[in-house]
Amino acid sequence: MKLAVSTLGMPGEGLDRAIEIATGHGCQGLELRLHPDTGVHASLDAAGRRSVRERVERAGLEISALAGYAGICEPGPDEPVVEALLADLRLAADLGAPGVRVFPRGDDLAIGARRLKAVSGTAGDLGRRVLVETHDRMATGEAVAALLAEAGCPGTTGAIWDLLHPWRHGEPPARTLTALAPYLDYVQVKDAVSAKDTTPVPMGEGSVPLEEAGELLRAARFAGWVSLEWERTWYPQVAPVEEILPGAAEWVRRFAS
Repeated sequence: MKLAVSTLGMPGEGLDRAIEIATGHGCQGLELRLHPDTGVHASLDAAGRRSVRERVERAGLEISALAGYAGICEPGPDEPVVEALLADLRLAADLGAPGVRVFPRGDDLAIGARRLKAVSGTAGDLGRRVLVETHDRMATGEAVAALLAEAGCPGTTGAIWDLLHPWRHGEPPARTLTALAPYLDYVQVKDAVSAKDTTPVPMGEGSVPLEEAGELLRAARFAGWVSLEWERTWYPQVAPVEEILPGAAEWVRRFAS
């Protein structure tokens, strides 16, 4: 496993500070949230894209993924979703990120599969992947796996297992991993108070079954990215991400062996 940290946990901080935090806590990668507030988004011009990539690479880091916000199953016309995702994929190619995170934002498999197929050719040409997160209307591994099976684009699609959401929707980690195993590219790790109170807490102080998930990933020999998604953007009262990263690094060390 390789440790990354999401810039979602660094509201108001610029890229240079994010790089400093990541390198100072043993991370190998940065997960870049795509948003105007972060300075990294599809509207960046060529010079801006070169600057982001060069600064990250100069620090000895990789961009583990771009955290986009396209809703792959969101009701409505396909074109705006497809165009937004294509723009994010082109940004990923320019920055050297292997993939772009998307949310379901709906539960219609046909809609999501159609859109994943629509971007598959470009994604393949660019050498990038669309990563569907276990989230919102498809919070379980079984739901995301069904979508990816329906799309039938294994070369350009994959899954992100956010350890919180399947569990809080009643899916045990073993079932999640079994469902996602053919598609799993990426893991987002976090802890929270409970299934009903998702306020972030330091690793091991909450209720998310982190030990069970870690043992399962070790047994599966998962060697991909594990990103600490510390949601300080949504919960500004919680501790700075710098205080949480040591616990995430220790979790990765224990279960990567």
